[in-house]
Amino acid sequence: MIGKVLKIFAIATVILLVSGIIYMKISLPQLPANADRVIAEVIKTGPPPLKGQEGYAYNGNVKIWYESRMPDDSLRGTILLIMGMSNDALSWPEYFIDPLVESGYQVVRMDNRGTGLSDWEGDWSLFDSYTLEDMALDAIAVLDLLKIETSHVIGISLGGMITQTLAIHHPKRVSTLTSIMSSGYMMDDELPATKPILVTDLFMANLRYGLVKSESNTIKLHLLGRALLKGDNKYDINVEETAKSVLYNYRNRKGDNPLSFQQQTQAILKSGSRYEGLQQLNIPTLIIHGVNDPMVPFEHGKKCYEMIPNARKLWIDGLGHDIPELYAETISKEILKLIKDHPKDEVR
Repeated sequence: MIGKVLKIFAIATVILLVSGIIYMKISLPQLPANADRVIAEVIKTGPPPLKGQEGYAYNGNVKIWYESRMPDDSLRGTILLIMGMSNDALSWPEYFIDPLVESGYQVVRMDNRGTGLSDWEGDWSLFDSYTLEDMALDAIAVLDLLKIETSHVIGISLGGMITQTLAIHHPKRVSTLTSIMSSGYMMDDELPATKPILVTDLFMANLRYGLVKSESNTIKLHLLGRALLKGDNKYDINVEETAKSVLYNYRNRKGDNPLSFQQQTQAILKSGSRYEGLQQLNIPTLIIHGVNDPMVPFEHGKKCYEMIPNARKLWIDGLGHDIPELYAETISKEILKLIKDHPKDEVR
């Protein structure tokens, strides 16, 4: 009897493995054609050093890593960048940051708690979890340490939710707000949710490249994740840019935190809706969203725009849940226009 059970279990396991392999081959997108060559070159030459000054701020006992970059010439103000779900600050691409610095702004990017070199919340639990307000206070700790009274805050995805929370509860610290590919309430029953197939594909991507740890596989996992998040949109992924930032993180930092997705998802759930606060917002705001975003559907960005008084919008056809090089200039120009029209952040 036991032998029969073991045999059935073995057959079922083989079927599941074969099915999984077939699914990954058929369903998951292919990496860019130049991926293997570029990854090999980057691994051989190594990633470049970071360009800015690094440091740590403390929100109570939680340590938050940041990098600050200063312009070569006169300083016009400060821009704070807050990244999205499970990604650290190095996920902000250089081709997006450089034009902001070259325009005369100090650019500060930070690792959200649970990512990068910020604390990973080892004693975290569902019953004692942090919130988006806690993460907003992490950002304020960075601003306080750098003696920045007010800044132009840009957040993407989860980072957009954090920037909204920052603007609602600490409006004097925010000169302008840019919320990219984000939502005022992801659990809104009246709006479409993330497609379950995308969650499945992201899980399968981790099985494909995440089980065997290596520099090459880690880079490929990030590339495949970006390929999934661009959805059906047609644009190229900058393989070299991604490979350099991922390799730097792998060699010089702590890599990826496998618990960050659960922790930050719980922060979203625990924090609830920001609709009431957004309707009362009196801060110059820009809402940016891809019309074909597979992760945070376009309707979420549209609803935020419609409820924030005097908000501006930038809708981009052909954009997924990403800042690809193809659209980076369009996005940065619109952000800089908002900032220059509202230069509240003066040189200290």
